[in-house]
Amino acid sequence: MKKLLITGLNSYIGTSFADYIARTCPSEIAVEIIDMESGEWRQADFSQYDSVFHVAGIAHVDMKKSNEEQKDLYFRINTDLAVETAKKAKASGVKQFILMSSAIVYGDASPVGKEKMITADTVPEPTNCYGESKLRAERGIVPLRDESFKVVILRSPMIYGKGCKGNYPIMRKIALKAPFFPYVDNRHSMIYVENFCEFVRLMVTNEEDGLFFPQNKEYTNTSKMLSDIASQNHKKLKLVKGFTPLLKLLGHGSVLVNKAFGNFTYEQSMSGYKTDYCRYSLNDSLIEVEKKT
Repeated sequence: MKKLLITGLNSYIGTSFADYIARTCPSEIAVEIIDMESGEWRQADFSQYDSVFHVAGIAHVDMKKSNEEQKDLYFRINTDLAVETAKKAKASGVKQFILMSSAIVYGDASPVGKEKMITADTVPEPTNCYGESKLRAERGIVPLRDESFKVVILRSPMIYGKGCKGNYPIMRKIALKAPFFPYVDNRHSMIYVENFCEFVRLMVTNEEDGLFFPQNKEYTNTSKMLSDIASQNHKKLKLVKGFTPLLKLLGHGSVLVNKAFGNFTYEQSMSGYKTDYCRYSLNDSLIEVEKKT
């Protein structure tokens, strides 16, 4: 049995993974979670673990803070804490370190109507301190890799599932309350939390090493996803065409408009793995989320 330590108490990804293992293969991986806020983790014994899955971090900060305060917080938690944890893991004899990174290292979604396809040759270009803090963490941890210390970097796109925070609850709220919504032909890479957890399980059991880009097999269209969410809740959301020119205009200088209606995808070939980890299709995942919500 593998022993895995998750660093980050009450993390959505961490708790989802622990629950997934408990439900699907409790005899395969023994999971423990440690709080990173108090600082007591520095005295914890990491030597008993085969792998460390580092999920501790922040994606949003108090916007009342100054830009410099925000940057300091991002770099202190997302970068410095991650690197320090990896160094402790290596010094303790842990064989594998898994870093929860993000597709945000490639910047924002494209403007409405323009393509953004990430390929294996795409160079990361963060556009905010969140993305920069994640990329710096990667660059601080990868040099620690050697024959006895494997490093897995997970540049995940948006993860959604029951109880998630971020964009999905916003989309759901709109889908259940709005009588209509603009139809825009866009595409986003996303991954259902159960598919993601299965991918992480494979990383641990197969003792993987490297940079990975897990995603659903299908891309998501924002308008259709909202319509499907409404349908799962026995509501009808009318999709109205003709808004694209207006949204293109509004998208100039608006990250939020482009985030919702622009494009941001990983080339599908980047996300393949020797074992199929997508246990749920996009449609089936929405059924699962909505029946549990």
